[in-house]
Amino acid sequence: MTEAVPAIRLTGVTKTFGEINAVDNLYLDIAEGEFFSMLGPSGSGKTTVLRLIAGFEQPTSGEIALQGEDVTRKAPFERDVNTVFQDYALFPHMTVLENIAYGLRVRGVGKVERTKRAQDALESVRLGSFGKRKPSELSGGQRQRVALARATVVRPRVLLLDEPLGALDLKLREQMQVELKELQRELGITFIFVTHDQEEALTLSDRIAVFSEGKVVQLGTPSEIYESPASPFVAGFVGTSNIFEPELSQAVLGRPGTNALRPERISVHSVPSGAGLDYAAGAIAEVIYIGTATRIIVDLDAGKRITVLEQNAGASAATASATATGDRRGERVVVEWNPASVVSLAVPEPAPEPVPAS
Repeated sequence: MTEAVPAIRLTGVTKTFGEINAVDNLYLDIAEGEFFSMLGPSGSGKTTVLRLIAGFEQPTSGEIALQGEDVTRKAPFERDVNTVFQDYALFPHMTVLENIAYGLRVRGVGKVERTKRAQDALESVRLGSFGKRKPSELSGGQRQRVALARATVVRPRVLLLDEPLGALDLKLREQMQVELKELQRELGITFIFVTHDQEEALTLSDRIAVFSEGKVVQLGTPSEIYESPASPFVAGFVGTSNIFEPELSQAVLGRPGTNALRPERISVHSVPSGAGLDYAAGAIAEVIYIGTATRIIVDLDAGKRITVLEQNAGASAATASATATGDRRGERVVVEWNPASVVSLAVPEPAPEPVPAS
């Protein structure tokens, strides 16, 4: 059986800026039709990789292939990709329809066809009646939809999205996440999405590459990344984790090495429930009511402060709210967890000490 050619293949790609390795010997395949996210903190290399794929930067070494074709040294306009930026980059003097049709006009598409395709693209982002407006007459979410329509109307093989929802408020960002996923499914083209927001990456992606210091430190589906983080960095960056170093891990969890336990996998009781779960004793340091859940900070007797997240569901919600507003600090409790919820973490080996010159 012939192996499918990936939409994007990076082979040994390195990008240096002076003495800084922004991208360090990266090997990465992104499948055709995949919604692929590059997730990491500021300075981790994810945006540089996006710019390398777009052609805005040239790699110091390595090769970039699009649909099996080497595009490493090709200019951006020679690559069948398009980019959506956080700041929308719409032409203020053009109407919405003119903005969307601009890329088609540059490509020499006739007026009748480009107007039809631009209107179809506008319909696809649910703004069919907004074609005669100027960008200044639109909300932030509407401008982002127009930017998406303009990028997709030329039917690129790959759409690159550089934190496109970062400028939107929370509710609009959540709404746009759903619409972006639906649009990608309808179009069937490869989306490569850059974000530092772990919840956004988990919501949207088929697969996620977690970046740190120019390298991919874990690659997998959202559930693989969240449920089985490969390192303390991933466990702490993607969601929240209680990370136990070896000494405390042995004392509290009865496990060797470094381990993690997600806050929602722990429950708080006044005495052990007797349900066959592992448990540890401690005292409540803080209770924080956050609406859908209550965050409880517990100082364990073993010397570890942990976070517990309890969902406020059904009849317990009112009780949770009332309890959270009371002062429970210092209350003696036990925390319980299923041993199967403990995740073993690989700790990177320390870099060798440089050998002084003789």
